[in-house]
Amino acid sequence: MELARWLEVYRTFSPAAWVGVYRQIPVSVGLGLVAAGLLLLVFGGGRPFRIVAGPLGASAGYAWGTLTLAKLGFHPPEEVTSLVLAGLLGVAGLALPPVAVFCMVGFPAGMLAGQFLPPGDWLLAFLPAFLLLGGLAAIFHRSIGSAVAACVGSWVLCLGALAALRGSHEDWVAPLAREPWGVIIAAVLFAVAGTVYQLFIRPSPEVAEAKRQERLKAKKRAQEKKALEKRWAHYSEEKSGGGR
Repeated sequence: MELARWLEVYRTFSPAAWVGVYRQIPVSVGLGLVAAGLLLLVFGGGRPFRIVAGPLGASAGYAWGTLTLAKLGFHPPEEVTSLVLAGLLGVAGLALPPVAVFCMVGFPAGMLAGQFLPPGDWLLAFLPAFLLLGGLAAIFHRSIGSAVAACVGSWVLCLGALAALRGSHEDWVAPLAREPWGVIIAAVLFAVAGTVYQLFIRPSPEVAEAKRQERLKAKKRAQEKKALEKRWAHYSEEKSGGGR
């Protein structure tokens, strides 16, 4: 499975490998990723987030599920377990988007916290960070969802652009890939811009829905007014005819 192989590198802290994934992406897929990344940057945190939440939950389950189990002392078959966890969290994310946000924030937060304690006390650091930060992310899932969607969109955009340009501009794409932190910084800047746009410039789902309802009410009032004028015109014609 290509996607599984691409996600595998994100289990390790290797910026060069993260960026190097673009070499495995066909040019045509890269173009599609550029379009998908732009959509996530602009619209990912709104109503379409339910569609985004499924893949996010699946990615979290695949990338960190078996790693978490291994840290806890469980060693089930890695490939099968990763796919099962990805499927479960993917379905959960589609049904309940806050679950996907919880996992996408909670897992890496717990993993990072666990690095500051000895292996024997790993759970003491992982669990509070996982529950606290994951729970806060779920509570504010709309705002967090916009940020997460923008982060994912920015990274997908950067990888897609590198893959799409690999065939015709490899002479300057390759040097960029050899400096992974430059690509990461560019992705961060795109993510910040996308987050700011979605949270502070683009109308929130509540505001957009209120405007839609107001437009519907205005359209209904206009239709009622037109129908009333038509009835009055018809009544006046009948009255004039009856007077003659």
